[in-house]
Parts: sequence; structure tokens; C-alpha cells
Amino acid sequence: MSRQHLTPLFTGVRNHAEKQPIQFHIPGHKQGKGMDPEFRQFIGENALSIDLINIEPLDDLHHPHGIIKEAQELAAEAFGADHTFFSVQGTSGAIMTMIMSVCGPGDKIIVPRNVHKSIMSAIIFSGATPIFIHPEIDPVLGISHGITTDSVEKALDSHPDAKGLLVINPTYFGIAGNLKKIVEIAHSYDVPVLVDEAHGVHIHFHNQLPISAMQAGADMAATSVHKLGGSMTQSSILNVKEGLISPKRVQSIISMLTTTSTSYLLLSSLDVARKQLATKGEQLISEVITLAETTRARINKIDGLTCVGDEILGTKATFDIDPTKLIISVRDLGISGHEVEIWLREHYSIEVEMSDLYNILCIVTLGDTHEKLDILIDALSQLASDKANTTKTNQRSSVYVPNIPTLALSPRDAFYAETEVVPFHESAGRIIAEFIMVYPPGIPILIPGEIVTEENLSYIEENLKNDLPVQGPEDATFQSLRVIKEHRAIR
Repeated sequence: MSRQHLTPLFTGVRNHAEKQPIQFHIPGHKQGKGMDPEFRQFIGENALSIDLINIEPLDDLHHPHGIIKEAQELAAEAFGADHTFFSVQGTSGAIMTMIMSVCGPGDKIIVPRNVHKSIMSAIIFSGATPIFIHPEIDPVLGISHGITTDSVEKALDSHPDAKGLLVINPTYFGIAGNLKKIVEIAHSYDVPVLVDEAHGVHIHFHNQLPISAMQAGADMAATSVHKLGGSMTQSSILNVKEGLISPKRVQSIISMLTTTSTSYLLLSSLDVARKQLATKGEQLISEVITLAETTRARINKIDGLTCVGDEILGTKATFDIDPTKLIISVRDLGISGHEVEIWLREHYSIEVEMSDLYNILCIVTLGDTHEKLDILIDALSQLASDKANTTKTNQRSSVYVPNIPTLALSPRDAFYAETEVVPFHESAGRIIAEFIMVYPPGIPILIPGEIVTEENLSYIEENLKNDLPVQGPEDATFQSLRVIKEHRAIR
């Protein structure tokens, strides 16, 4: 009989709080009594009553043996993993754990270039050397897709000594490559597959969605339960299959990266989110898919807007798609995605997941309703009508994405190298020592160790001109960049 209806962690924490023990331990607010009254009233006493610490009755995330251990075992069963580790450091912490579990200084790891900043941070921390695979760029949408089986085969053939292959499944925009085949190729070289599954917690629980990392036989997967699975922000899991990976080393690394003051609010929310996905996920996700597909069809009837669907599939980089992600191209309206984001906020109080030069991204989840999507359709229809008169004179005709820069120095060496600051427009040809990215989604334009090109600078300026959230450099005004210091010969 399935035990997925149980919530040992949440139940244990709640039962402990209901006993109203006299607490002479942290946190100092003591179930909210020592907290600012206005905040306490807003948050609620129930939430504050389970904001606890790892005392003996509540187990310890660093050395789980009780209710946390049982909750993690139920999660492993639900996700088809041998071991599941809870993360209160978000998926970023889980991703760093994955990479640092298999890589040390000088070790090679094969990664797509369109990776989240946490992956590059982990490469710097571990001292690993990234071997980049160029992701396929969509010529219409201007977004990066997944890596192909051909590129994986080529990378492994050239670097069979790699300690790991990292795959994004699905991408931020919901596109998936042929993960099962990629795993088969990597395992033929005895190379473990690490999956950034930040945007795919739900895919494991419905057969109309791309297959999950565990279903594909991957060795590890960092999965954001909070993004699309119903837990609280910053709560994620790390799923592990034994064989090429040592679970004991994973436990050791994740413990090194995790605060000792773990949040029982976050941990409890992981427990109940797993229960809901395991017991009701298929039904709930079916409703989400229907709602998203209906909305997609309605958007595609609006002049000037396109919402991508199954027609994008068929290339080696677009093997499958998550229909709950609505990629809405606004290019034919003659305005940027960021302008659309601002318009929706100001006129309809709608907040989108992301905008870029050509698109907005809206996600449909377990928390959405027909009424909310009706408002989105009304807003987009009004926007298209308002912009119809300017479309012909202000239409964007081409999608521009710069080439991936040359990596001249390992990210770790560049990050710790002697550096200097130079004017932004004089940085072309220099080796950058800091990150530059548009966040969200957090995919770097430049990473430490890459050679800056004029093309990169133009792309950064275009994003800044369109008020997109470019960030990373010490100089937030982008008047200067930090680069590797050049040592000239003594004359």
C-alpha cells in the first residue's frame, strides 16, 4: 500500500508546535511573541509556530534519522530516485552540490553555454574546467534550446575524461532535448549525467509532459519544487541514483553548503508538496495542461501575437515541450517584451515570469484559474489593438543573439586573478573577470575567463536600452568592467 498520503515531517513539526513547549532555544521570536506585532499579524501565528530549529524531536537536515529522513525517503519513492535530499538553499544549492560532488580542481565538466549562474558559480567553487556545448538558438524567438545528441556525442568523444555532463531539462522556456538518449550516450562513456531540472518538478507526474531526469536514468537532478510544484520559495530537492554517484559524498557536500539554521517552514512545505504531487498530481496537472493549451489557442487568434506550441518540435534540439509554459512572441507588435511587461503591469496589474527583447513568458501552474487566464487574454487583446497602428512603422524584423565568447582562462582562475577596471567601450579584446547576465533567467552573456567582443558589448547595450534586467558587474551603471590585468614588459 502506498504511503504517499503521509506527511511525516509536516505532521511532526505541527504536533510539536501544538504542544506549546516552553522554548529556551532559538529562534528568538519564540513562536512570534518576540516579533513586531504588525508582521506577526500579517504572517499569522500558525506559520510562526513552526518556525523552529533542529532540536532532537524535529530531526536534523544535516544528519537525518527521524521525520526528515522519512520525508526524504517518501520523496525518493515519489520521484523514482534512490535518494532524495531536501534543500533550503534553493535549486542553486542543489546544483552546486551536484557539480561539487563529481568535480574537483582541474576536472572537466561538459555543460551547455545557456546555463544558470549557479552552475558557473559551482564551477568556480570546485575549480572545474567547463567544456561548453553550444545550445541551438531559435532563429524566430531568439532563445536558447537544449543540447543535441550529436553535440553530446562529439563532446564526449573529444573529452572522454570528463567527470560529468550537465543537461537542462526542460529549459527555462519549457523545451526539452532527447534526455533518455543523451543519458545512454553519457553512460556508454561511464560519465554521470547531472540534470538542472529547476523548471521541471511537475513533468515526472504526467505522461503528456517531457520525461523527467529520473525517468530518463540520469544520475542526479536538482529540482525546484517551489517553482512549479507548490512548495515555498527557496525549497528544492536533489534526486540521486546510485552507481556512478556516491550518496554519502552528496550528503557531505550538501551539508557543507547548507545553513545549520534550516527552515522548518520550507522543509514542511516540501513534504506536503510531494504528497500533493504524488497523490493528486496527474489530475491537477491535466487541468493545468488543458488550461494552458486553451489559452495558447486564444492567444494565437490575437493579431500580432504568437504563442509557441508543438509546431516548434522536430529539430534535434526540440524533442519535446512543456505546454504549461506560454512563450508569447511580441516581435510583430514592434515593441520589446519588456515594454509589454510594463504595459501589463500598469494597465492590468499582471506580472509575467520574464520578458526579453522579443518575448514574454507566462507560466500556468496548479495555482491558476480560468478567470486569471481570461484577464490575461483581455489584456493581450487590448495591447495588440492599441499597438496595431504603430506596427508597420516600428516593426522589429530580425532576432539578434551574439555568438558565444571564447573562453581564454578557467572561470576560477579568472575570478581570482589580478584585475583592473577599464571603461566599458574599451573592454573588447580583454578577458572579463566578472559575470554579466540578464536575470531572469540568469543565463550569462559573459562569464569570468571569456574574451569580450564588440558583439557582446552591443548586445548588452541593446538589453540596457530596452530596460531589461542586466546585472552582474561591480559597476551597475555599466560605465566600466573588471578585466584581467595585463602585465606589460619592462622597457
